[in-house]
Amino acid sequence: MATVNLSDYKPLAISGADGFSIGIVVSEWNDFVTHPLRDGALEVLLKEGVQKDRVELFSVPGAFELTYAAMQLAKTGKFDAIIAIGCVIRGETSHFDYVCSSVAQGIKDCNVLTEVPTVFCVLTDDTKEQSIARSGGIHGNKGIESGVTALQMIDFKRSIDKFAKGLI
Repeated sequence: MATVNLSDYKPLAISGADGFSIGIVVSEWNDFVTHPLRDGALEVLLKEGVQKDRVELFSVPGAFELTYAAMQLAKTGKFDAIIAIGCVIRGETSHFDYVCSSVAQGIKDCNVLTEVPTVFCVLTDDTKEQSIARSGGIHGNKGIESGVTALQMIDFKRSIDKFAKGLI
């Protein structure tokens, strides 16, 4: 992805975005990365018509806790989509591998076990510089991409629901 700017996207023009309700759960660990990711996601949601009071922000200590929080938010039935934002930077031990794998599996579980699309916006980089480059730096902002993905998945789910009811 080194040649792709993560902030580039075409306006979505999804109808009904002003009625969407989105939960964003953000890891406080590596907040110099996660806060710009959060801000990028929020920026695109508002730009595409989601009402500010229909976006709820939640904080958790680290990336590992994202899966619990995302699952709990999904269970409330209040959200059309959830965005899980975190950043894990490789260190000197295998801790990186366990955390990344667990978080990826946990977000996958939210998608499989609930009816709420849950977006994986967790940077898993080798260096701090790589994370900065993907959270508003030279490669754009992965948070913007996650906001776009959330909107597209809500739209997809609504289409599938209509299809299942024989409405399209």
